[in-house]
Amino acid sequence: MPIVNRIADFHAELTEWRRDLHAHPELRYDVHRTAGFVAEQLAAFGCDEVVTGIGRTGVVGVIRGQRGAGKAIGLRADMDALPIVEANDVSYKSTTPGTMHACGHDGHTAMLLGAAKYLAETRNFAGSAVVIFQPAEEGGAGARAMIRDGLMERFAIEEVYGMHNFPGLAPGQFALRAGPIMASADTLEITVEGLGGHAARPQFAVDTVLVGAQIVNAIQSVVARNVDPLESAVVSICMFQAGNTDNVIPQTAQLRGTARAFSAGVRDLLEERLKRLVEGTAQSYGAKATLTYRRGYPVLVNHRREAEFAASVAANVVGRDKVDDDMAPVMGAEDFAYMLQARPGAFVFVGNGDSANLHHPAYDFNDEVIPVGASYWVRLVETALAA
Repeated sequence: MPIVNRIADFHAELTEWRRDLHAHPELRYDVHRTAGFVAEQLAAFGCDEVVTGIGRTGVVGVIRGQRGAGKAIGLRADMDALPIVEANDVSYKSTTPGTMHACGHDGHTAMLLGAAKYLAETRNFAGSAVVIFQPAEEGGAGARAMIRDGLMERFAIEEVYGMHNFPGLAPGQFALRAGPIMASADTLEITVEGLGGHAARPQFAVDTVLVGAQIVNAIQSVVARNVDPLESAVVSICMFQAGNTDNVIPQTAQLRGTARAFSAGVRDLLEERLKRLVEGTAQSYGAKATLTYRRGYPVLVNHRREAEFAASVAANVVGRDKVDDDMAPVMGAEDFAYMLQARPGAFVFVGNGDSANLHHPAYDFNDEVIPVGASYWVRLVETALAA
């Protein structure tokens, strides 16, 4: 059961939509143009319901099948872009300074719009397909905002599915796994308080640069010596700011970074050990340090039954040999994790081919993937909601 012919017929139109979205990227919850375009298209398709303002700027469309009553399943695409200056020289290059679609959410939106158009035309299923267009995936927890706005209850969603493009995976291929597939993402903010002084007289100061450097080194022992070697975790310090001249030992230093894990237990361990280690290391040098540990997106865990079902649908679209149902988990994070905490479901990756990596200024979504992803959505609905 390959790509749906009807979707292939309007591939050019979907590509045009995707490139228009690419040229007009919007950040986090400020996706007013994008959400307006999505709502306009859903209404034009003849969706039974089109609801805006879910999770501030999210859009939901409901398409009821013609084969009678049944359950409702949710299909989610994210809409927001990133604060990156685009390096691509294409006709549809970003027209918004300092902002671009560097993660493919323009493509995700186009694929789900294509599926919605087809499903609204054919309605060859029982129950309801609920298409979810979400704002603020990039750090704004838009999925959580939509859930808190009653997304699951209002539309009686029983299962929910998501999809993301994957550079380096061949176009027309899918990858997923049951269980943890993407990591939790927490933020570390460390403030070191020492005693400033003249650089020529360090004996009368408490050097926050030295203390901060020791903290950076010590932090690496948490993953190496506290986390079970059979588990996975990452702690990275990505910002170190102290002082503003070459002859003054700074009074304070600021460090920031991220902690990632694939289980709640390891996540708890990281928070507890990092706090003790940061405070203890600073104290041993006569300084004081405080750690602010902010929990971000949780671990994204695919439910086994729904993951196996998603893999079978993908295999029906592209062939079993083009579906990896036991991919290695990735340390990136995704707020679709909140939706999978609220309802059973699965998150899959679809190949974007040999493109630049996600969040790179030269990244671009591969338009040849649009009918593949849209066909996956269609077959998922028609199979899950077969009469």
